Amino acid sequence: MTDAGLDRLKTEVRRRMRAARAAATDPGAALGLVASFPIELKGLSPVAGYWPMGSELDPRPLLTALAEDGAAIALPRVETRAGMVRFLQWRAGEILEPDAFGAPAPPASAREIVPRLILTPLVAFDRAGRRLGQGGGHYDRILATLRPGAIAAGLAYAAQEMPEVPAGAHDQGLDWVITEREAIRCA
Repeated sequence: MTDAGLDRLKTEVRRRMRAARAAATDPGAALGLVASFPIELKGLSPVAGYWPMGSELDPRPLLTALAEDGAAIALPRVETRAGMVRFLQWRAGEILEPDAFGAPAPPASAREIVPRLILTPLVAFDRAGRRLGQGGGHYDRILATLRPGAIAAGLAYAAQEMPEVPAGAHDQGLDWVITEREAIRCA
């Protein structure tokens, strides 16, 4: 498949799977992440999370539980839309401010941390660890930079699973996917 053909396919899959994610939205699912979180990942620190946007599965109860277990928590901050993501330390209750995408983020002056566990939002996933993100390539660049020292775990509703996610050579895979129902160690 050509790069243009792959891009068109990903665009169509994103449209379809965003609708599936929006239909799956359930406030109780965030607590399901806490219950599904695998024992193999407990104790990893620092943990990079994210602030949920739109219909993304809310990781905040999981981040709170991990912090209560002693993990340092970081959130992403993007200074320019094409720039790299920096993970900055954050504690519950600390003030957040919009980054270049309008996402709540720690202030630029917060301490930068290199995460050992990266919790990633996504639009679609498969059990082989392929992930379809928003399309900007930010998490692909993050994972390419921080591996092999960091583990990537996608957070998603079970309804976001596909038999096979379209992927190109630059797409970074996941080590785990955690849904409100289960934790999947990816092949």
